[in-house]
Amino acid sequence: MKSTQLDAPLRLHYLDEGEGPVVVWLHGSGPGASGHSNFKGNYPVFVEAGFRNIVLDLPGFGRSDKPADAQYHLDFFVETLNGLLEALDISRCTLLGNSLGGAIALGQTLAHPQRTERLILMAPGGVEARETYFQMEGIQRMVEVFGRGPMGIEEMREVMTLQLFDSSQLDDELLAERAAVAPTQPANLFSTMMVPDMTERLGELDCPMLGFWGINDRFNPVGGTHKFLEHAPQARFLLLNRCGHWVQVEHTDLFNRTCLDFLRHD
Repeated sequence: MKSTQLDAPLRLHYLDEGEGPVVVWLHGSGPGASGHSNFKGNYPVFVEAGFRNIVLDLPGFGRSDKPADAQYHLDFFVETLNGLLEALDISRCTLLGNSLGGAIALGQTLAHPQRTERLILMAPGGVEARETYFQMEGIQRMVEVFGRGPMGIEEMREVMTLQLFDSSQLDDELLAERAAVAPTQPANLFSTMMVPDMTERLGELDCPMLGFWGINDRFNPVGGTHKFLEHAPQARFLLLNRCGHWVQVEHTDLFNRTCLDFLRHD
């Protein structure tokens, strides 16, 4: 685990593993989320395949700083991400994002298109109105449980079971990892989290784009797939049955193989 100090001042923690073309991993939101807990079954395979992997803890999450006075809107996350890429002297990379991380990848690419070589997105946010997301069962449960107070392993299980089609894939190690982080997150993290609907700007994305969406997603409407296919000229998406919000966890081997093929040939 490494860290870097940005101008804010804001300290970001991240994993930097492997050598080769750069893939930046951007996790989703939710209590206790972090880069490692989202992607620990994925990025080691990319390391072996010859890629450099930056697995970031977003501000407000994981081991990165969690300023209580920040406004956790999309511009804040994009500014932070771009600052990290500048600090690491990364001029071109693939952005790989899940949920909130997907929205940040979109926002970064729209603001700084010259830095993004490819996009890999898993049920990305940023293509619906905020009210639409808060009508989803998973988001409602997450807000309700987080609002009760400190989250232990059982409270985390109550939220995380909705992430997956088959909740038996949840293990206590993952729940404990996230439960350790959740009490450190600021109260305003989710209340100030504002992500605009970027549907009308998808046509500006001219880089190759690979997407995944589970049809049993209870956090992000699967209809967002069609918005990308209708608007983004180089988008291709895989729709998966018996899959919720965490494609990279529920279909790990398929996800890893498909992404590596995309990175090598597109």
